[in-house]
Amino acid sequence: MLDLIVSGGLCVLPSGTAAVDIGVAGDKIAMIGAPGSLGAAARVVDATGKVVIPGGIDPHIHCGMPVRFPGQKEPTYTDPPAQVSKAALYGGTTTLLDFVQCTHDRSIEKAIADTDSTWKNAVYCDYGFHLTLMGQVPNGQFGELAEAMQQGHASIKIFTTDIRPGNIGRMVPHGHIWEALKVVAANNGIAAIHAEDNDIVMFMYEKLMRENRVGIEYMAEVHNTLSEELSFNRVIRLAENVEGAALYMVHVSAATGVAALAASRAKGFPMYGETLHQYLMYNAEDYKKPNSQMYHTYPSLKYPEDQKKLWEATNHGAIQVIATDELCCPLRVKLQGSRIDDTTGGNSGVEPRVGLMYTQMVTNRGYSLEHFAGMISTNAAKIMGLYPRKGALAAGSDADIVVLETGSRKTIRAEDLHETDYTPWEGHVVTAWPAVTVMRGKVVVENGAFFGDLKQGQFLPRKVADEIRSRPAV
Repeated sequence: MLDLIVSGGLCVLPSGTAAVDIGVAGDKIAMIGAPGSLGAAARVVDATGKVVIPGGIDPHIHCGMPVRFPGQKEPTYTDPPAQVSKAALYGGTTTLLDFVQCTHDRSIEKAIADTDSTWKNAVYCDYGFHLTLMGQVPNGQFGELAEAMQQGHASIKIFTTDIRPGNIGRMVPHGHIWEALKVVAANNGIAAIHAEDNDIVMFMYEKLMRENRVGIEYMAEVHNTLSEELSFNRVIRLAENVEGAALYMVHVSAATGVAALAASRAKGFPMYGETLHQYLMYNAEDYKKPNSQMYHTYPSLKYPEDQKKLWEATNHGAIQVIATDELCCPLRVKLQGSRIDDTTGGNSGVEPRVGLMYTQMVTNRGYSLEHFAGMISTNAAKIMGLYPRKGALAAGSDADIVVLETGSRKTIRAEDLHETDYTPWEGHVVTAWPAVTVMRGKVVVENGAFFGDLKQGQFLPRKVADEIRSRPAV
């Protein structure tokens, strides 16, 4: 007898959508068959009239991240994995990827252990880590990086800018990026790049501060489209000269970034793009609103013409993933800075992401259910070395299953969510919301009730498939 059957729903399978039943044994999908054909189960979830998708994957979140403000001696830390992962499950996301800061005062092995100690037995969903290189990478750290990648940490993170004045030590010089890409390529990994031109960004900070144009409404002039164009093209060109190097360009925000990715992909290089739901739904005009820090992350929001190109790129183009850059903290922390040089990036978005993107993609733009599921789950699983364990409703895959209620309209309110005391999506109406979330075979959310277990979340070792690294396969 099966442990669980999800019955009667329209299921998004790797082969397409079909009205089938999904049978679960233990923590895996055991079988998929015609309605009523799977026999008995200890429990049946009735998905009649609903859409069934693989659990969402957010490959870009930040838990327990230090946030520093001018004049503050000790940093403020963003909310922990338990809080963010609970909200994720409510929103239909079952896998999160965070970051390990590979600082120079400890080995990469120690950095991973320190970070994992804050996650192990303290997270409701499954998780993995990108390894963030910092500044000029010490020579010995490249060997440590190779060892860590062999142990399942298949992706690194690199900044080409320090982002803000005084934030020294984040930007990795291009020679070090070149060397890191060789290590990543040799160890079956992928490099996630935050690409902005540091010279342009820092010059614009100096210029606007000299002109006393320091309010957040000027943010898009600092983190501008030219900066994205220059940096994307430079780092992509580096990767094109390293055999086997694949790039995942995080939070693409401008038409110039889209164009750089598209050009390299057209030549057959394995380049992948991630954008954020903020960039798709807010733009630089929103910086003029009260408390507009709520909408901000780095790089800045751009312009309507950039949004148009971003949306076009999500339609089987240069962007494969929609993530959040999740940074969960109370509103009072998010609003502490209000200038171009002190505003905190990231915001709370992991819970409403799936519902928002269903509304924008399927309801408003007519995208297929398969394409929608790809953008919020399957593509990230493939690119980040999780597929088919994650991101698929298929026999042998983890039983991460989300039942979406799509027959009604819901208004997003912070008081109804489970992240923090505000949401940048207040008042938005969505046409889908998870009714049931199954996490590795266990029903963890059902009709608003939470049944998660902090010890259920597991670390996910990853290895990027050869097909992902050899060509633009997604």
